[in-house]
Amino acid sequence: QVQLVESGGGLVQSGGSLRLSCAASGILFNLYSMNWYRQAPGKQRELVARILSSGRTNYTDSVKGRFTISRVNAKNTVYLQMNNLKPEDTAVYYCNADNFVVRPYWGQGTQVTVSS
Repeated sequence: QVQLVESGGGLVQSGGSLRLSCAASGILFNLYSMNWYRQAPGKQRELVARILSSGRTNYTDSVKGRFTISRVNAKNTVYLQMNNLKPEDTAVYYCNADNFVVRPYWGQGTQVTVSS
């Protein structure tokens, strides 16, 4: 059984920081690209950050310089460090695991709310 469990969301003031965690089980974690998506009310789900098995990372333009994705393979965990948060970062953040061959897996999401 595959599970992705997010944690670390919450309410923070503009300019503050949060670190999201996603713990994976039931997959060969080292073989997966790990991704963070987010979805705000009334908007499409968007890819925020990606980290490949190699450690290479990519970010959507709106978070570059503010967010950092990392992974600790020994813990089957991916993180998203979010600094200088803005109200427009408010969304449900979802962890995603994708090996580009079979279906990707999704976590349940964690709410991030940034007050102005």
